Amino acid sequence: MATAKKIYRVLVADDQPSVLDALKILLRSESFEVEVVRSPEVVLESLALREYDVLLVDLNYARDTTSGSEGLNLIERIREMDNQVPVIVMTAWGTIDLAVDAVRRGARDFIQKPWDDDRLLAVLRTHADLHQALRHSKRLEAENRLIRGEGKVAFIANAPSMQPVVELISHVGPSDANVLVTGEHGTGKEVVAQMLHIISLRSDKPFIAVNTGGLPEGTFESELFGHVKGAFTDAHADRVGRFEMADGGTLFLDEIANVPLRQQSKLLRALQIGEIERVGSSRTRRVDVRVISATNADLAAECAAHNFREDLLFRLNTVEIRIPPLRERREDIPALGSHFLSKYAARYKKQLEGFSPEAMEKLYDYPWPGNVRELDHTIERAVIMCRENLIQPPHLGLQLPSASRSIDLEDMSLEEVEAILISKALARFSGNVSQAAEVLGLSRGTFYRRMEKYGLYIPDPARKEKR
Repeated sequence: MATAKKIYRVLVADDQPSVLDALKILLRSESFEVEVVRSPEVVLESLALREYDVLLVDLNYARDTTSGSEGLNLIERIREMDNQVPVIVMTAWGTIDLAVDAVRRGARDFIQKPWDDDRLLAVLRTHADLHQALRHSKRLEAENRLIRGEGKVAFIANAPSMQPVVELISHVGPSDANVLVTGEHGTGKEVVAQMLHIISLRSDKPFIAVNTGGLPEGTFESELFGHVKGAFTDAHADRVGRFEMADGGTLFLDEIANVPLRQQSKLLRALQIGEIERVGSSRTRRVDVRVISATNADLAAECAAHNFREDLLFRLNTVEIRIPPLRERREDIPALGSHFLSKYAARYKKQLEGFSPEAMEKLYDYPWPGNVRELDHTIERAVIMCRENLIQPPHLGLQLPSASRSIDLEDMSLEEVEAILISKALARFSGNVSQAAEVLGLSRGTFYRRMEKYGLYIPDPARKEKR
């Protein structure tokens, strides 16, 4: 089977219409995507708006000038904007000295008019192909810093209450539809998102997860859309955003209800037209991503309270999948417990046979306010504490809620005290994260990280978060 030709985007700059027409005919016949301009100023404007695989620019634009100074200055200005894109220069007044000067200022090669078609095409293809490869490599490098392990996701869903979830995943997963996953904290929303990705046609492409609720508002755009060097004080190098990392694959936006209103419009634009701009750049970049988002909030109520954009909700919520809390799927507790036991026994190099009947009964009776995440943490603790072959009730460290049980702070660790304070703050403000964080003197992002650390959850999923 014949391999499809690669498509290269080339920007050609020359002040002579006849030259531009000839190059358009030649390059388009060889599967190049060609744009032509007639002045250095328009070259820079075009470069600010789009990405190109290679630039082919003349050195002379004033009819009475043969020095090449305009083209040489243009090369320097291009390098200031983008020091990676290859620049090939051409002129009818070529000299060795002029070619050396052009290369010294950043050009990759030199073509003399009248050009040889074969050499011109070979030079453009070589440099365009290399530039595409370098861009791809840079994106992969950024992806590798974020993508989780390569093993399969453990998705345990045998309880009757989980069957609608399984059916929806099977039906919706292979499509490109955006999905909103809802449920209390710790119910496994990211696992569902990973399953949707695994059975999709994008499964061989990146799955990029980002906790939008934990992003400081000042870095929100940089994290999602990337930035260019010098965009702000600490922008010492170009950075690829999460949208670009997920190009061709799936972008998982966790805690979507906590995106500030001011940033929601920028997120909506990226979803509507599939284009982004890095912070500090006006160049538009096209991205192809499937978005799966998650929240424990009632987004319809948030829209009614004017805390969340209704048009953004419509974009995110093509299909909604609600995950029941663990207390509504107790049939899955043995399988989940065994999975976590195997995981942590291997991590801590322990030979454990399972749970005693009393320990399993304890797991069944506990209400699991922190859901599967709390079960995960509980089993890890039990594996660490166990010195026998079977997990026993004391190893679990579970205590059923009791209103009369007093708390002795002197017998508690600093982390236990912190977890209690955070829980009490959440309860005091009916799950309003912003108010709870403020009363404890924490940023919202730090507060969310503490909640995740201690396996806490927001008690009222329909809370109205004030921003």
